[in-house]
Amino acid sequence: MKKIIDIDFGSSRYDQLVELRYKILLEPLGLKFLDSHRNAEANYLHIGCIEGLDDKLVGGLMMVPVDNDTIRLMQVAVDSKYQGEGIGREMIKYAEQRAREAGYNRIIMHAMLSVVHFYEKNGYRQEGEIFEEQGITFAKMVKDL
Repeated sequence: MKKIIDIDFGSSRYDQLVELRYKILLEPLGLKFLDSHRNAEANYLHIGCIEGLDDKLVGGLMMVPVDNDTIRLMQVAVDSKYQGEGIGREMIKYAEQRAREAGYNRIIMHAMLSVVHFYEKNGYRQEGEIFEEQGITFAKMVKDL
């Protein structure tokens, strides 16, 4: 049974989330997770998906406030063994609900080109030109809540 949960910054579950994000998103690109980034994440909303009797963390993401109206979805990661099971979709639906509850009207994100179609299927639209950050090509995606 999979369950979407909030994750407390600094908890052991948060450490698992950092490791998962590194393994799925950064390591394949040859990038490192810098511990100096951890302090900035203290005020972010961290969401995870746990599964099985041992509540293994199999997915996660962050929500970062931009301004009073907009929040940014970042570092959506699902363990490769669990991809294709709808975990990403469920975590995003949960994140959108949490954003609405917190009074945000808009979610933005930078999606790698390989996942733009996934976000379009979930109601996001591409805005602006394709761009590069650290050698990775992204599209800005937006969804009004």
